Amino acid sequence: MPTVILVRHGRSTANATGVLAGRLPGVHLDDAGVQQAVAVGERLAGVRLAAAVTSPLERCRETCREITTRQGEPLRAGTDKQLSECDYGEWQGRPLKDLAKEKLWRTVQAQPSAATFPGGESMRAMQDRAVAAVRRHDARVAAEHGDDAVWVAVSHGDVIKSILADALGTHLDLFQRIHVDPASVSVVRYTESRPFVIGTNTHAGDLSWLTPPKKARRASRTRRSDAEVGGGAGPQPARS
Repeated sequence: MPTVILVRHGRSTANATGVLAGRLPGVHLDDAGVQQAVAVGERLAGVRLAAAVTSPLERCRETCREITTRQGEPLRAGTDKQLSECDYGEWQGRPLKDLAKEKLWRTVQAQPSAATFPGGESMRAMQDRAVAAVRRHDARVAAEHGDDAVWVAVSHGDVIKSILADALGTHLDLFQRIHVDPASVSVVRYTESRPFVIGTNTHAGDLSWLTPPKKARRASRTRRSDAEVGGGAGPQPARS
């Protein structure tokens, strides 16, 4: 199956002021966030992306635009509301310092699988719809571009953390142990037997090796689904 690059949006105006934006409209990247988005776009310029999908919220679309415009060939991104931010309901728009005093905050930290936001969704529902969306797009990319394809999904911190927790086989109650910074890159490869987590919360480094050589010999599905005993030889440098 293909490889998905999970990118969190760059820093937003709400991130900078300590406000939980949620799904509120009009939350854009701030100046630092724009710089972060440009940097991640340049970092992914060396990766031949087959597709791009983004949360419909402005901060994600702005980040995705910096990625797609730096591809060698024009790449039009699609949007998917299933990759949108968690619906925090009545918590949206409130300062984090005030939310930390709420009883529910402790549940979100210690047992997020039991957390449902007032007037919003549960964290379990967030994970279920996000994982389903990524797997659905992954299958589509495989059907259209082949199992060696690489694609990007631009989403939000808690959403990406929940996807990574699922890929790692980690219970949602432990997902707060995973850190996902603004404009960070995480990488997952799904196979028929299991997901492989290639990287999490990375900020720098060449990613061109994710693009397979154009004339690469395809590995069998069985081989691609197996873990290398002893750790394997690692990725080979990409060649044109």
